[in-house]
Amino acid sequence: MTNVLVVHNAYQQRGGEDAVVEAEIELLRSRGHAVAEYRRSNDALNGMGRAQAALQTFWSKQTEREVGALIAAQRIDVLHVHNTFPLISPSVYWAAAKARVPVVQTLHNFRLVCPQALMLRNDAPCEDCVGHVPWRGVVHGCYRGSKAQTGVLAAMVTMHRGLGTWRDKVTRYIALNEFCRQKFIAGGLPAERIVVKPNFVDAGPAPAETERQGVLYVGRLSQEKGIGVLADAMRRLGASVPLAVVGSGPQADLLAGLPGVTMHGALPGEQVMALMRRAQMLVMPSIWYENFPRTLVEAFGCGLPVVASRLGAMAHLVKDGHDGVLFEAGSGEALAAALASLAAEPQRCAAMGRAARQTYEESLTPDANYTQLMRIYMDAIADARSLSA
Repeated sequence: MTNVLVVHNAYQQRGGEDAVVEAEIELLRSRGHAVAEYRRSNDALNGMGRAQAALQTFWSKQTEREVGALIAAQRIDVLHVHNTFPLISPSVYWAAAKARVPVVQTLHNFRLVCPQALMLRNDAPCEDCVGHVPWRGVVHGCYRGSKAQTGVLAAMVTMHRGLGTWRDKVTRYIALNEFCRQKFIAGGLPAERIVVKPNFVDAGPAPAETERQGVLYVGRLSQEKGIGVLADAMRRLGASVPLAVVGSGPQADLLAGLPGVTMHGALPGEQVMALMRRAQMLVMPSIWYENFPRTLVEAFGCGLPVVASRLGAMAHLVKDGHDGVLFEAGSGEALAAALASLAAEPQRCAAMGRAARQTYEESLTPDANYTQLMRIYMDAIADARSLSA
């Protein structure tokens, strides 16, 4: 069995990326693999000065030292990296290279081609930095509205491009879909090393056929998720199409108090899945290039069709009229029309739900994902051996 070291810099606010990391660790262990973990948390930033945090972003000697020791002690065969920003840093790749251990990097966001990581500016997709030195992002202060913080990120990415980190120290990149893969290729990552593997969930057996009602939103209540678009749509619909909202975030007040809207706040995973099995449709009004939302996989697993923005990867992940409906991104009017149309046709909606479950069973189950992941690991290990021979 393969010995894997999983590396992840946890965010201060838990999100889908953290859930993906934990699911993959559980998947590997359930198949008998020894999985070691190297984690750091952004909570540590609370007691750290800005200068020290900036230096960590470029190169962490702590990471280099500790990961090197873990590789030796655990006899690691492959290093699987998720997030390195900001405390783990790209020094982790060099530690693996020194030990001649292959690196697999999952690309959960666009940080290697966009300092802000979302490719979003002024409520619209932005590709100004893709394939270029990311100075435009600095000018606009794209990361947290700060030119200084954006400058740190841009300089880190540029420095490691110059050092060959992204070109030479990562054996395989995992993009979550073909749309994202093409963006990373345009951004300069080596095409021959980028493979596609989606996220997965264990949704259990197909849900029983029952009467379903209402629309469900699950996720962070923030600008990039299209909360303003959703609020506009709900104002147009009034209480004619009820909406249940699961999640928290800075734009919660845009939805709270609207007719037909029930705010649940953050809920445990099992409660979210229970709501998915009772809802008629899931809405994803994002205005940024979503990579592969875990929420979408959960919805498909629960036989829940998805109403999503016709934008980026979502335009490929949701087959319009088959397992969901696509609408013009950023348009509350178009979203309201899509929701009202599906709500008025429960049989059509149920047929889409069955198709969504079929999509899940074909490619988004733990078994399907494990097969893909092991193929990626074996290819990475073979490449590393051929280079060291």
